[in-house]
Amino acid sequence: MAGYGWKTFFEDEDRPEKPRRYGVTEMRGPHYSLFSQNLLQEVFDSMGQFVDGLKFAGGSHSLMPKSYIKEVTNMAHKHNVYVSTGDWAEHLLRRGPSAFKDYIEECKQLGFDTIEIDAGSLGVPEEVLLRYVRLVKSGGLRAKPLFAVKFNKSDIPMNSDRAFGSYVVPKPRTSELVEDVDLLIRRAERCLEAGADMIMIDADDVCKQADSMRADIIAKVIGRLGLEKTMFEASNPKTSEWFIKQYGPRVNLFVDHSQVMDLECLRGRNLGKDHASVLGSSYFLF
Repeated sequence: MAGYGWKTFFEDEDRPEKPRRYGVTEMRGPHYSLFSQNLLQEVFDSMGQFVDGLKFAGGSHSLMPKSYIKEVTNMAHKHNVYVSTGDWAEHLLRRGPSAFKDYIEECKQLGFDTIEIDAGSLGVPEEVLLRYVRLVKSGGLRAKPLFAVKFNKSDIPMNSDRAFGSYVVPKPRTSELVEDVDLLIRRAERCLEAGADMIMIDADDVCKQADSMRADIIAKVIGRLGLEKTMFEASNPKTSEWFIKQYGPRVNLFVDHSQVMDLECLRGRNLGKDHASVLGSSYFLF
């Protein structure tokens, strides 16, 4: 394979070797089905150089023995892969104010490197979200807030003037969701100022299929936050292909483990309008 020049990771060709600041591929770990250590080991052995991060999606780590989680995090670190939590922190709110600090310490002991904070599921005021980001950073871990483009209507700030320090009656929660990309960007920028390392954007919330992708929203987010500081959830293969076509191999994406190799091929070749399959007939030379 050396004669074919496969994946050199030159700076001007694709993206640099790990650890990477851009062109990051985060892989979904145990979630919908049991993800055995043997399968993880096979993925890391065969595609480890293409995997930057592993995420225990959907709070799956809360259901697993600590010994198993520790073995998985150790395995990932041996292949220079960071490990992230999924959206689970919202379940800690009912346990009291110290629960989040205890959660951070436990994640650190288990070998997690990054804590994802789902801003939508938490449903807390912006200042509380920023405090959580600072707590994660002070605990020695990386913070990755997750945002969606739709907000509860009651979360939209009021434009009316008020006297400094005056009490504002909280608006009651509603069932109406409102699209507000400017609010998303403003909160993401404040999280970055508070020390967040990466902003995760729920691309599936922006579109269900790549054919209906809201390119204006994606362009506005990347234009304000930058490629290096944003990562997009792209569980649909068509969606990840759209991102590579539009923004090149340097875009950060979160995908299922079954899409890692396909995504890497997408990053490494020039896609045309007639692209049908990454491993097309030209891939096989015999």
